[in-house]
Amino acid sequence: MSESMQHESSAMNERIRQLLADISKLEDELTAVIQEQQIKLRYRIEGSRIRFDANLRKIHHELKTGLFTWLRTSEIRNIISAPFIYMMIVPFVFLDLILSVYQLICFPLYRIQKVKRSNYILIDRHQLAYLNIIEKFNCIYCGYIGGLIAYTRQIVTRTEMYWCPIKHARAVLDPHRQYATFADYGDADNYQSLLAKMRLELAQEKASGDETGGRDNDR
Repeated sequence: MSESMQHESSAMNERIRQLLADISKLEDELTAVIQEQQIKLRYRIEGSRIRFDANLRKIHHELKTGLFTWLRTSEIRNIISAPFIYMMIVPFVFLDLILSVYQLICFPLYRIQKVKRSNYILIDRHQLAYLNIIEKFNCIYCGYIGGLIAYTRQIVTRTEMYWCPIKHARAVLDPHRQYATFADYGDADNYQSLLAKMRLELAQEKASGDETGGRDNDR
């Protein structure tokens, strides 16, 4: 790679780092706004429980749609699709199990800190009093599946960082955060050094005992 190309690549990487820092700052601001909203909606988090103001909880109960009313007013297309949605639990549970085995065996060998499952699979929407039993079940199901996909993505991201931190030639739709730090496609001169750097960072994180999870480890 020529000196001018190296300079251009270095400048681009610095720009990427700055953009990632800006994104992190915006995410912190978003977290603060969500916390303000939490106070406004009069609920607080106590361990695994979500506590609403007593008067607001009473209103939630009054707004709940009864089970028979909910079934009677449901669209037929939603009822027809339900079995196909629920049967997907089988491969997803299998995926969950395999990921646990994979992390248990492979991540220690790679010196990668394991991803904390509970940081991704969040199940709390069923505690809302304005949901009937079917709506609560659906919220549990969606919380599990959606969280499992995010959990899977983080495990795959960290595996990709260890084995193949190279950008694709074509644009990637919604890439993970670490993708921006990968080696440029075709940059043969710097690939091996960047691969070694990525592996060192993963090993240092494991040695420090930091728990892996949430957006901090996607930065």
